[in-house]
Amino acid sequence: MLKAAFYSSVFGVRARRWLFPWLLAVAALANLAYPMYVHFDFSHSPDTRSYLRMAAGQFDSVRVTHRYRIVVPAAAAVAAAPVAKVYGRVWPQRPAGLWPLRFAFYVVNCLLLAAAGACWFNGARLAGASPKAAGLAMLAVLTSRWAEYAAGLPLTDSLYLLVFGLGYYAVRRGPGGAWAMLLAFLIGPLAKESFLFLVPWLFWFGRSSFTWVRQLLALLAGLAILFAVHYIIDSRLGAPAGQSVSNALSHADNLLYSVRRACSPKGIGELLSIFGLFTLIPAVAWWLEYRKPQVAQPSVFKSLGKLEGGLIVVVCAHMLLSGDLGRMGYLAAPAFCATLALTFTHWRRLLA
Repeated sequence: MLKAAFYSSVFGVRARRWLFPWLLAVAALANLAYPMYVHFDFSHSPDTRSYLRMAAGQFDSVRVTHRYRIVVPAAAAVAAAPVAKVYGRVWPQRPAGLWPLRFAFYVVNCLLLAAAGACWFNGARLAGASPKAAGLAMLAVLTSRWAEYAAGLPLTDSLYLLVFGLGYYAVRRGPGGAWAMLLAFLIGPLAKESFLFLVPWLFWFGRSSFTWVRQLLALLAGLAILFAVHYIIDSRLGAPAGQSVSNALSHADNLLYSVRRACSPKGIGELLSIFGLFTLIPAVAWWLEYRKPQVAQPSVFKSLGKLEGGLIVVVCAHMLLSGDLGRMGYLAAPAFCATLALTFTHWRRLLA
């Protein structure tokens, strides 16, 4: 009896912390991303076509930038096998071909991005937000157009967003977040090569949840997996081993372009549109809090600081090197979700 009650209690806690927010995020993303999956014009997106070819096992015509990000395409390929058997019966008006594979990407990306959302939720809770406020903030962040793109299209952004979410949660959780830190190091290099920019942040702020020695071992394991994938794919294609390195270095040419774009009216609009009008809520909260300096109360945002600031610096590095300001700026979702959740938690005090 006591044993059953113990397992029920443990499952209840885990369900509240992870299963419920994940299911809520899945439900939201499935609705938001479905029109993108159905109506997107793939002729304008070489990235999506690359990942579709990878999922179909065709690596010879894939750009070197995308060639080694195999986790999401491989998962989509596995999911597409059973989907293809029933897809035509459910949607007979859509021809065969790539439709089952597109649907598989949609399902896989919704599940992965929802897992990232659950990490944001738990990270916000550890920052001091209430459960309701953290859930509302998570849903607000998932309404971004970049979430719709990441979930609805054959892209791999969802996995990289999950890596950032795992890292933020692990740092916030401390020793109890070691499993999340380990996952981040193992899948991070395969998710995106620019994961190396996140490594110093993880090493410094995550040392309480994972010692430097363990972090280094986990990173070496992740890099070993990446090098093995490089070797297998390069051997199959007969590609030179240094091709990926030269491709990575070529991204430095985007620095000047990104700076000019960020300083332009269009670039500023793109930055502000990452989280949409929700961006204004923390800004108004800061103004409401600091317009009354005589009130001797701790700041609503006292739990935020160098941790989130360091993450923003990492995100800015991604933005500058990629040239895609909005898409890379969405990587700041864990920090923004925590900020928004704290605002929702203390809204009565802010308006008093």
